[in-house]
Amino acid sequence: MTLKELKTVKITSKGQIAIPKDIRKMEGFKEGSKLALLAFNDHVEIRPLEYLKKADLRKEGISNYIMSESSLAKEWLTEEEDEAWKNL
Repeated sequence: MTLKELKTVKITSKGQIAIPKDIRKMEGFKEGSKLALLAFNDHVEIRPLEYLKKADLRKEGISNYIMSESSLAKEWLTEEEDEAWKNL
């Protein structure tokens, strides 16, 4: 993997960051694109979700996370689940 850009951003009080305009022009980072946030012990990566679907995730050890999220989202993203978890 080749480094194309190095930018700095600030985290807001709400935990938000802005992706710089020139990075957003890269494939997979357009407005409305779904992104995957991968947290490691010493760094965080933001990747287009489509990239992860195409990549050989077994090499990166994250295939189970992606498969679990997409399959469980159907069961967990319901009003009943929101109600069950709202007071925890």
